[in-house]
Amino acid sequence: MDSKIIEIDAQKTLEIRQRVMWPDAPLDVVKLPHDKNGTHYGLYLNQKLISVVSVFKSSNEVQFRKFATLQEFQGKDFGSQLLTFLLHTVEEEKFAKIWCNARVGKINFYEKFGLKQTPTVFEKNGIKYVIMEKIF
Repeated sequence: MDSKIIEIDAQKTLEIRQRVMWPDAPLDVVKLPHDKNGTHYGLYLNQKLISVVSVFKSSNEVQFRKFATLQEFQGKDFGSQLLTFLLHTVEEEKFAKIWCNARVGKINFYEKFGLKQTPTVFEKNGIKYVIMEKIF
């Protein structure tokens, strides 16, 4: 199987965001107000987009949001490939920190990549999140 990761337009992330994160909600729910200011990456498998992540950079840190892999490709390392790529890119670009709002059920996944839980936990739309970060 031939996979590749490339920068994509924000519009291309929307369908996967919705299908994975909010399948019963309208597409507008997964749009971010600052999408136009972000950098968006997609992992393609045999020319099909299967995993996406959106990255927002500030002076010395990066937040990643809306990280999603199509259900049928989860657990097969494609999301891991995309996150590894992202972490490597952030480190190469000399940012001090990367962070995300992780769904509590995904903490173990992020810990495998060196992200640590912070004390900040919150709930949004009935889902519990914790802020996780990695300091470089």
